[in-house]
Amino acid sequence: MMNTNNKSIVCIGAGNVATHLSKALQQKGFQLQQVYSRTEESARTLADILGCEWTTQLTQVHAKADIYIVSVKDAVLETVISQLTHCNPNALYLHTAGSMPMEVWKGKQKNYGVAYPMQTFSRQREVRIEEIPFFIEANTAENLLQLRKIAEVLSPKVYEVTSAQRKYLHIAAVFACNFSNHMYAICEHLLTAHQLPFETMLPLIDETARKVHELPPVEAQTGPARRYDKNVIHRHLNMLKEEEPQLAEIYRILSLHIHQYETEHQK
Repeated sequence: MMNTNNKSIVCIGAGNVATHLSKALQQKGFQLQQVYSRTEESARTLADILGCEWTTQLTQVHAKADIYIVSVKDAVLETVISQLTHCNPNALYLHTAGSMPMEVWKGKQKNYGVAYPMQTFSRQREVRIEEIPFFIEANTAENLLQLRKIAEVLSPKVYEVTSAQRKYLHIAAVFACNFSNHMYAICEHLLTAHQLPFETMLPLIDETARKVHELPPVEAQTGPARRYDKNVIHRHLNMLKEEEPQLAEIYRILSLHIHQYETEHQK
């Protein structure tokens, strides 16, 4: 394990990822020197948690840190990066975005890389950082080794991937997490509309998630679409078309895809 006591970090961003990552790094002995955020409230809130300085001006970001971690929205990542050129030229610069290439640093910093923690983060929920897989990439072998040591302080699950691979990781994560959660939201909406409690679905949701720890997802699939039970599917579609035509279309497309997917994997 690397000596973290003399490694100072500036955190650029104060959102969900930045909050969890900076707290975990501090707990592991890294020195959180400063937090930057576009808004004073966000910057101050995270800085108070970490007991460090904060700023809302990129020009006032500390210039002598060892590591700069940028966790901001993809849309502003390149703009933010271009405003850090006054900072330590020998520091290691990292971003945490799943879908942005490492090359956004090229020509702007000498030592750079990506540390993508693949997890869903919410400020109000604690996460077990040691269970999170980190996907890393760096521009030189030396920087990759340094980044691996940093990541392994947080989690034993550290994987080296390319920017191209990471893009597909991010797409896959959207299907596994974001789209699945939206299905829960639709489920809650339908139940609430008919005076039924969402909590009744929790055992089903939990068992569905547990099964894929032991079975490939295609084998864990159940339901009318897998069986291609046309009577049930058409009944559901007719019910939804009357009240929720948009949901009927989602149901139709997903059912068709499940059936086709199941058919292909039986070959």
